[in-house]
Amino acid sequence: MSPDVLSSTIRSASEVLAIIWTYVHLGQWRTIDAAIACATIWILLQLLRTYCRRLCTTQLRGPPNESFLYGVGQRIRSARDAGALYEAWAQEYGPVYAIPSTLGTQRIMLCDPKAIAHFYSKESRTYIQTPFNKKSFAIYYGKGLLWAHGEDHRRQRKSLTAAFSVAAIRQLTTTFYDSAYKAKGAWDVLIESSGGDSALIEVQSWMNHISLDTIGLAGFSHNFGALEGKHASVTEVFDTFTTSPRAMALNKGLILLGQVFPLLAHVPTSRTKLFQELNVAMEEISNVLLARTKKELEMGVIGGKGERSIIGLLIKGASGNSGFRLTKDEVIAQMKLLLVAAYETVSISLTWALLELSRHPDVQTRLRNELLAHGTDPTYDKLTDGLPYLDAVVHEILRIHLPILEVTRMAVEDDVIPLSQPIRTKFGKLVNNLTIAKGTLVAISMESMNRSAAFWGEDAKVFRPSRWLEDKHGQNGIPAKAKEIPGHRHLLTFVDGPRACLGKNFALTEFKVVLTVLVKNYVFELRDGVNSKIEIGRGVFPRPKLAGEVGCQLPLRARPYVASG
Repeated sequence: MSPDVLSSTIRSASEVLAIIWTYVHLGQWRTIDAAIACATIWILLQLLRTYCRRLCTTQLRGPPNESFLYGVGQRIRSARDAGALYEAWAQEYGPVYAIPSTLGTQRIMLCDPKAIAHFYSKESRTYIQTPFNKKSFAIYYGKGLLWAHGEDHRRQRKSLTAAFSVAAIRQLTTTFYDSAYKAKGAWDVLIESSGGDSALIEVQSWMNHISLDTIGLAGFSHNFGALEGKHASVTEVFDTFTTSPRAMALNKGLILLGQVFPLLAHVPTSRTKLFQELNVAMEEISNVLLARTKKELEMGVIGGKGERSIIGLLIKGASGNSGFRLTKDEVIAQMKLLLVAAYETVSISLTWALLELSRHPDVQTRLRNELLAHGTDPTYDKLTDGLPYLDAVVHEILRIHLPILEVTRMAVEDDVIPLSQPIRTKFGKLVNNLTIAKGTLVAISMESMNRSAAFWGEDAKVFRPSRWLEDKHGQNGIPAKAKEIPGHRHLLTFVDGPRACLGKNFALTEFKVVLTVLVKNYVFELRDGVNSKIEIGRGVFPRPKLAGEVGCQLPLRARPYVASG
């Protein structure tokens, strides 16, 4: 069947739907009969559209379909290392391939650097969030930056840019230090009260609270008091994400089916209920902070040259006549997104860092020596470009332990994606580019690209920070193939293009500050030794946990560092 014939069939079926409902309104057909008929026709329409898209898209090789209902989706979601699974498929089928998805649909996976660069350059215009994801983001966070695309996205992003500038983050560095030293003070008390020279510290929750208090102060000039044990509704909900295994049990089938039936985003589950509680808590806080900040701006208390909070700068910018003003709902949406993003991503990265340093005492010692040799707390400029081993450790963590593992977008117009090298299609033909039909799902596994042996070498999955230093001295550091990958430092952790992470500089600076304070002052060890079994738990995003612990707990032994001699 040709695409033209299929298009004609789809139009005819749509006309039939209209006729059915006309008869219902005229009372000549029972509503239940009409509903069944319409549901049947609608499903057939979806299948026809799927088939039509496939005919108009380059036919690619890929893994066999394991289930008509879910494709290979269940296998991916249950995999211990989904990135390795994608990597294996890329080795077998080529740097771009098709994987079976829900109800006969497919996703085009991009593992080719040139194709990925093209994809990111057109993200938010040609490739946008899937309808299911857009509905979910609107429900959970509001219609903010994560939800928007096209001109709406450009306007919102422009409004936020000044709040994340180098000058703004430089001023926030002291806030990052304040939170880190609050944690240190609390840890010193715990160690002293333990009656020994060390104490078991559940670092996951402490990193969560450092991140939450930091974004409260840096983002909204508001102290959540998590590090001081104060009760706050948002703290309670965030903690539930990492301590309630039942609440974190994903309804995998619902999420997979949602890519075909977007309205399933509204179906209540234990996870969506928790997100709704988080949404209510964040909206309450956001409304209070927004009203207070606006009042202070009107009174001239904040908003001048000394204003440091992100929301203060955002409201100040949104109040101007730049043409990029945000509505109140959009401002609140950015605040809710900022809370979740800053809380989750930085706390996860810090937890992974302390875990890897505990696994690799030699790396921990080398990092501590560099920090101690510097002496005083590093300034923003020194953190950015003056502590090479700290920088190497941070980027190695971001390379192998990403908070967000993959991304899927839908093409809203036909496109042609260029390739770095020719590939062989499903029918054996060599092509230099991909034809993508409107409506096709295109995806990237950032985890796979960051850890692929084809790009990073045989030790790609090994935590080895020195690779970032060797490259500067002409040694075997970052392979030439890896340098073809777009993104910050050839990593897809912060993605790329118009949707590249706006808070990258914020996250990197906070990450380095907290790591500096903790590593200078403590020696970390795994509770059960370097061979302790680590599992992946689930908060909003995947997190490390010590095997056997409830929720996402990761207890490490910390003892104050005492210089020898």
